[in-house]
Amino acid sequence: SPHETPEKLLSGSMGGSSRTPLQDLHGIMTPADLHFERHHHGIPYIDPATYRLLIHGMVDRPTLFTLEDLKRFPQVSKLLFIECSGNGGGAYAPSPSPQHTPQSVDGLLSTSEWTGVALSTLFEEVGAHADATWFLAEGSDAAVMGRSIPMEKAWDDAMIAYAQNGEAIRPEQGYPARVFLPGWEGNASVKWVRRIELSDRPGMYRDETSKYTDPLPDGTARQFSFVMDAKSIITYPTYPRRLPGPGFIEISGYAWTGRGLIERVEVSTDGGDSWHDAVLQEPVLPKCTTRFRHGWEWDGGPAHLLSRATDETGYTQPIRQQVLDARGPGTRYHSNAIRGWRVASDGSIEFAPV
Repeated sequence: SPHETPEKLLSGSMGGSSRTPLQDLHGIMTPADLHFERHHHGIPYIDPATYRLLIHGMVDRPTLFTLEDLKRFPQVSKLLFIECSGNGGGAYAPSPSPQHTPQSVDGLLSTSEWTGVALSTLFEEVGAHADATWFLAEGSDAAVMGRSIPMEKAWDDAMIAYAQNGEAIRPEQGYPARVFLPGWEGNASVKWVRRIELSDRPGMYRDETSKYTDPLPDGTARQFSFVMDAKSIITYPTYPRRLPGPGFIEISGYAWTGRGLIERVEVSTDGGDSWHDAVLQEPVLPKCTTRFRHGWEWDGGPAHLLSRATDETGYTQPIRQQVLDARGPGTRYHSNAIRGWRVASDGSIEFAPV
């Protein structure tokens, strides 16, 4: 429709990052052309006919797989979110812009149906050694992006994905095949994967040493902080909308966690003085975005809308000061503090986290 034109938001001038328009979407699935994009070293062109994936190292049978080889194995397909670990960094700033939208704050998040082959199946095929504790995944981009992943993730739910939302993965998402690690930071789901080495130690790649580590207040750094903690964001009503006047409004948004299921979402309209349980909209799936809704009768006065998520482990989304106390100001990765929106009496809305 010419009247509905959601668009990705480009970040920077090099085209290496774009954000999903969360405020314009319905349900939990992100259309492939609105899926966020994040890459550091360009998008390689790969001919599927010549594509190869090498799995070697601590295995009995080093094997070179074609794309067709991957597709002959039993297929897995799941609805899953993927999120950049830098998502929400703007909300962690000392004075975040009041003109943030859900897209500019948390738009490095998307949900798709991901289809491929379980990595455990491939590791069984090549005869993975019992004493291999890490697998090192390497991409085909210009800088040969690499990450080290504990083997437990491979035996759990990691996959090599070759399809998204019923079609082949698009080039910017890793065509023809990528690693996909449900619930873990997106950087570790290496795109355009060409080589996986099983090892008894991490590879200490650039993107797990100088980047994607979290400096802590005591001078140490947190490394391999893979799991994305529980988070939520209200996507309606938000900036730059203006409420037309007092009356009923359904507050709605997304919640997600890398630790399984969203158990509960609470909404506050008074800046956290009181909280009310929101309705979780089906389906509620593990490691997938969950929609929440809460009916609110706006009286026309000032209001401060907040949401906080609790996952099935009992972990509840913290306020910003709690995150600062634990991690200090030196990192913007894994920023999951409570997001908020301040509503003025004239109906105008601005971003106001706590």
